[in-house]
Amino acid sequence: MLWSDPRDEPPPELRRAQEKVHRLGWVLLVVVAVVMLLLLSVAYS
Repeated sequence: MLWSDPRDEPPPELRRAQEKVHRLGWVLLVVVAVVMLLLLSVAYS
């Protein structure tokens, strides 16, 4: 890679979109975990 080559970084809009998708993935994981805990608690009560 030459010093004159452009940096291999995504544009700011794409970077923000990637951060949102990453956060959405974590939120979805937490929601699924809570739903599973609720279902298990109802099933064993």
